Amino acid sequence: MGSDEFFKKRKAELQARKREQLTPKVNSFLIVSEGEKTEPCYFEGIAKTISESYGDGISVEKPIIDTRGEGKCTVSLVNAAVSIAKKAHIMYEHQWVVFDKDDFLDFDEAIELAEKSGFKVAWSNQSFEFWLYLHFNYCDSALHRDDWVKKLNELFVSRGISPEGYKKNDPKIFEIVSTYGSLEGAVSFATGIRKKHSKKLPPSKQDPCTTVDQLIRELKPFLPQFFAD
Repeated sequence: MGSDEFFKKRKAELQARKREQLTPKVNSFLIVSEGEKTEPCYFEGIAKTISESYGDGISVEKPIIDTRGEGKCTVSLVNAAVSIAKKAHIMYEHQWVVFDKDDFLDFDEAIELAEKSGFKVAWSNQSFEFWLYLHFNYCDSALHRDDWVKKLNELFVSRGISPEGYKKNDPKIFEIVSTYGSLEGAVSFATGIRKKHSKKLPPSKQDPCTTVDQLIRELKPFLPQFFAD
């Protein structure tokens, strides 16, 4: 191949890559969550499940699901997510950050910053364990995050899921809660509980509440085995 042809080919490749970066990739998801916690394990489990079952009743283009656990919280997590998106080799069609309220004072600020930065937020007040609990039971009591862990512990033992109870950072957490519980039920429960809160209240005052169900709704086309319709 002559030098002119080589450079023309190289230029065409660079232009194609640039177009790809400027056009959202269909069915692509960037999910950035707090690291070293249950959230990354949960969404990595979803990505793995979709990858392994793709084609079985799924009639849409195979998704790209990139999950990142950043080991950061609230505003610092949002800033990290924005940086990841900017450096990515593609433009993601769906961009999400996932975090809990815990005791962070910048919880509402982080949600606002994420939305202004083009991200959707799957937040939980007080903790992600509330979302996990909804896979099994409805509960709209405002409990401390430690209490949600205790309730999961009791549930895992009483139902024979695990004699050791619930464990944070369990890489099989999605498989466990979707097998012994109901993903569809969790979505329904979370939606109903959120509607009970006034929209005038900031997220930090909506306790308990979660918007993780909204992210699951976007992933629903790739998870038909967990939904009746």
